[in-house]
Amino acid sequence: MDLQSLLFMFFGGLGIFLFGIKFMGDGLQKVAGERLRDLLDKFTTNPLMGVIAGLFVTVLLQTSSGTTVLTIGLVNAGFMTLKQAIGVIMGANIGTTVTAFIIGIDISAYSLPIIALGAALIFFLKNKKFNNYGQVIFGFGALFYGLELMGEGMKPLRELEAFTELTLSMSETPLLGVLIGTVFTVLVQSSSAAIALLQQLYEQGAIGLDSALPVLFGDNIGTTITAVLAAIGASVAAKRAALTHVIFNLIGTVLVLIIFPFFLNFIEFLAVELGLNRPMTIAFAHGIFNVSNTIIQLPFIAVLAMIVTKLVPGEEYSIEYKTKHLDPRFIGSSPAIALGQAKQEVLRMADFSEKGLFEVSQYLRNGTKRHAEMAVQFEEAINNLDRKITDYLILISSRSLSGPDSKMHSMLMDTVRDIERIGDHIENIVELKDYQKANKVNLSETAMSDLQEMFDLTISTLKEAVLSLDKVDGDMARSVIEKEEMIDRMERKLRKQHIQRVNEGQCSGSAGIVFVDIVSNLERIGDHAVNIAEAVISEDH
Repeated sequence: MDLQSLLFMFFGGLGIFLFGIKFMGDGLQKVAGERLRDLLDKFTTNPLMGVIAGLFVTVLLQTSSGTTVLTIGLVNAGFMTLKQAIGVIMGANIGTTVTAFIIGIDISAYSLPIIALGAALIFFLKNKKFNNYGQVIFGFGALFYGLELMGEGMKPLRELEAFTELTLSMSETPLLGVLIGTVFTVLVQSSSAAIALLQQLYEQGAIGLDSALPVLFGDNIGTTITAVLAAIGASVAAKRAALTHVIFNLIGTVLVLIIFPFFLNFIEFLAVELGLNRPMTIAFAHGIFNVSNTIIQLPFIAVLAMIVTKLVPGEEYSIEYKTKHLDPRFIGSSPAIALGQAKQEVLRMADFSEKGLFEVSQYLRNGTKRHAEMAVQFEEAINNLDRKITDYLILISSRSLSGPDSKMHSMLMDTVRDIERIGDHIENIVELKDYQKANKVNLSETAMSDLQEMFDLTISTLKEAVLSLDKVDGDMARSVIEKEEMIDRMERKLRKQHIQRVNEGQCSGSAGIVFVDIVSNLERIGDHAVNIAEAVISEDH
């Protein structure tokens, strides 16, 4: 077979393998339901639970990079602390070894029938659940088929003198193997693919175990680059989480290199005792390395957090999105106190809506992505509190409430719904600004000035509505209604002025759509502020 055919086979196989892993991971997510984020949130209360959650999610995603990027997103959004994230990252490192064990089973001979079965489930059945299972099976088959092609493409490597010399150098200088493993994983952006390639080389006898293991350690370091790239431009906390991933794998590699002759002998001993085939030997080495690394470093999570905090200076700003006041014990003993607690949580939720509206006004003004991210974080926090507060209020309603308490309960239920809607409008405005930036839609200075004026009035109205809720102040609530009438008048005036600008050619039609939609969203926020105020007036009476 000529060189061109071998290269085509290798790179085509690599492409099919990567597609198989991605397709299988996507299918597993659908089968498991789209609740991976909730899983990471609920089961990361302590570092050990974080490790288990990270392991489980990585098995579902079929990529440790995917879990780490998801974790960095959660840290960036304030949904997870740095210490919780470190546990998840450690678990992700263990979870990624599952792919190597799957490959170690070696069922390449059946890859095409497996692909055919998966395709049949996807294309010939109308049931969504069977389609999802079909996706998992198809991806599983594609993984092995791609692996077989990669192996065929690499067979001639054994006869190349340069490659033989390189493997000899790697066995004499393990650091060279670590470097090669790191670079290759960075290039293909998948440690699973890099390790699968290593398993094929070792199976064919093109590389010895003493050369293969350092490359394996390098693959683990290389996979951290994805997390580093995901953290660029993210919050300080997210940058720290990404750096932790790098340090964790670097420490593990340094430790194993110190005792490398012992580790090598141990893996050789296991392979003989357990009768492991060559790909499974690499899988066991990978699993033992990552599990041992996690066990050694797990007690030092606080130290790791302290190190990265020193290395990445800056103030860590995260939103405390979890509830602070909702204690279920009060529901049974004193529903009145429970209502008071619920009100405090509603005020926190309202505060998030104020801050989110301010952030989106800044994003509209200067287009800085950080303001958009913060606005979306506040919206996510509002959604979370909406669910938790509503559930808490429903539990309170099952108790017998006095007349005033019943009115307070209704007011809080209505207010929660209105604040959640305000969060939706904030997200809408972020998307409108995103559209404006992506499509280079130009808004005139007059249009931007008008929007800023309406933002200022809307923010002021919302603040006053929240303050009237806090104080149960009827006069303040009536002032909100007056301000909202000003918002309505301003909305009508700005619409007319902008239509005039579009007709005169000062603004494009696209700019008109963006402008009118933003104004419309602000007017709706004003309506929800009035709803809060009217609930307060009703409560005040």
